[in-house]
Amino acid sequence: MDTAAAAFEASLKNAGYEVGTSKGTPSKVTQPHSHDFDVRALVLSGEVTLTTDDTSRTYRVGDVFEMSAGCVHSEQYGPDGSESLVGRRPKPTRV
Repeated sequence: MDTAAAAFEASLKNAGYEVGTSKGTPSKVTQPHSHDFDVRALVLSGEVTLTTDDTSRTYRVGDVFEMSAGCVHSEQYGPDGSESLVGRRPKPTRV
């Protein structure tokens, strides 16, 4: 793991995220969906385009993206797929 990825991973852990990796299949497009956790990710290879509220943005190697729990989005992976270092943090439960 390079220095930037190691620093990103350390920042995720400090912020209470569970750390893992995520791989996107080449040219795959997902249906709109949401997650019950916050996401913060660093693109390690390839590219991923996220669409929220009819706005799309493509993230490439070295880019970081974030989504709050409940954010409805779709994902489109580039022709070579994508791999990201991902932090997932469960949405806080209200008491």
